[in-house]
Amino acid sequence: MRLVLTNATLIDCVDPTPVAEASVVVEDGRIVEITGGSRSPSTHDAEVVDLDGAYLLPGLWDVHIHPDYATDPNITVAQQTARFGQNLMRGMAEAGVVGVRCGGAGHFMDVAWRNTFASGELNGPRVFACGNFLTTTGGHFLTSGHARECDGPYGFVNAVRDQIKNGVDHIKLNLSGGVMGPFWDRHVHSFLLEEELAAVFALCRQRGYKVMAHATNPEAVRAALTMGAHTVEHGYIMDEECMQLFMESDAWYVPTLGITHLTPSQATTEREKRWVKQKNLAPDLVARAEAAVDTHRNWFQQALRSGVKMALGSDVYPLRDSALLEMGLWVKDGATTWQTLLAATRDGADLCGRGSDLGTVEVGKIADLIVVGGNPLDDIESLADLQMVVKEGRIVADHRGGKSDS
Repeated sequence: MRLVLTNATLIDCVDPTPVAEASVVVEDGRIVEITGGSRSPSTHDAEVVDLDGAYLLPGLWDVHIHPDYATDPNITVAQQTARFGQNLMRGMAEAGVVGVRCGGAGHFMDVAWRNTFASGELNGPRVFACGNFLTTTGGHFLTSGHARECDGPYGFVNAVRDQIKNGVDHIKLNLSGGVMGPFWDRHVHSFLLEEELAAVFALCRQRGYKVMAHATNPEAVRAALTMGAHTVEHGYIMDEECMQLFMESDAWYVPTLGITHLTPSQATTEREKRWVKQKNLAPDLVARAEAAVDTHRNWFQQALRSGVKMALGSDVYPLRDSALLEMGLWVKDGATTWQTLLAATRDGADLCGRGSDLGTVEVGKIADLIVVGGNPLDDIESLADLQMVVKEGRIVADHRGGKSDS
């Protein structure tokens, strides 16, 4: 069955100029034709959807997510896994997030949902899984339920091999502390010894696995980049040497602005205020976030100006809000709407190794698409007006005129 999406305003995330009166033709899950203006595609033997001028663009990506944290001792692993799946499905259906990369998930629940969605049994985003994030004894965010404590080179080697055995796509390594954590878990502190770092990166190179590096201070960022990390997450504090190393490497920066920016005094939009109220962070964590925000913002802006490769990851929950919140923060901190949109589409797919067939609207690519009511290049908040989600050429959510998900 062919799907023809007509009368669209196309933002293909290749060229920043929207194309009016565009049509996109999909066959067998891939885009086979794109027309604009007076040209019309054949609609023979096709399902035709008139978008009435709405904006058609690639689906969104969030390349730093987690399941909800296991803070309630009465929640079982089965319940937590089910909640994670529901979060992923709602994130796609209600926010248009078609691709996610996990930064730590207990019990390999990210692997399980990746396989479930890939089988086509349920509608959900593409999941890139890492299993547990690896940290040291007394390391980062041990209360999350997603950490695995390791010590010594062979402790980390054993953990990496176990993640590989359980089917992960990449390895998440916490080189340092964080903004959210107990008093001994600070983002200014690095955790791993040189021999521990060397062992993890040597094994990952040997086995062909990329490292997602949680690195929050200059020492940790420099170590991650020197060792060959694929991505650096957070980068709350960096220095000019870090910027230079980014430019000399092929690494990506995922800034996760929401961790330091989403506090009661900083929330300005209704979405931010609602999320902050529901999150209800403890006062000491609010203070830690606000103490770190200026430096975090400064290095985000410097990375943006320097041309560092960057993609959008939220590190907040739930998925139906996370990417939209993070995109709003990018724009507040000085990114253009075009830079922000690319970070959440083309660049997210590229970071995950799928840039050749996902992330833009081009002939030959897989049709993972969204339709929104307004122009996100004028106002990034327009992405919240989600009208339709298409995955592999099939309409999986249709919110036009009160229609329910299909």
